[in-house]
Amino acid sequence: MAAGGCGGEDGASMRPPRAVQLSVSAPADTALVDGATVEVRGSVSPRRARVRVQGRPARVSGGTFSALVALREGANVIDVSATARNRSAALTAFRVTREQRATVPDLVGAGVDEAESLVARRGLHVRMERGGGFLDSLVPNGLAVCEQEPAASTDVRRGTTIRAVVARAC
Repeated sequence: MAAGGCGGEDGASMRPPRAVQLSVSAPADTALVDGATVEVRGSVSPRRARVRVQGRPARVSGGTFSALVALREGANVIDVSATARNRSAALTAFRVTREQRATVPDLVGAGVDEAESLVARRGLHVRMERGGGFLDSLVPNGLAVCEQEPAASTDVRRGTTIRAVVARAC
């Protein structure tokens, strides 16, 4: 007598489990933020699924989840996973960039080389504009910064260009 099937398994038990449904609603992929943290929010099904954000448990209530994530300056990749009993896991990842900020140094009175060095150390750029009157070339001093924009101590995005007016006599 011949046995039917292969290994005694029927086709129904071979189906993979249904996957957990996971969706991130905020922040959007490639979001640009200026805070040190971001709240990750989204939905999950089944409603009692367990969600982890950056490897840490998220708050889950009624099929929605949230978690606060600390950000490094620059690009961050945030991963979110969800698991539930008798379901296959779901995983997603997205990018969030925390703006890199810098404080504008006081350039007034600094020489050209010193001004360029001061801004470069902070990840900023400088555009020198020649100032002074028609007699400025007769003054024996070297060029120095007479005014700047934005002002010293202003908080700006790294990569910002500082405008500096230079002359021999301010």
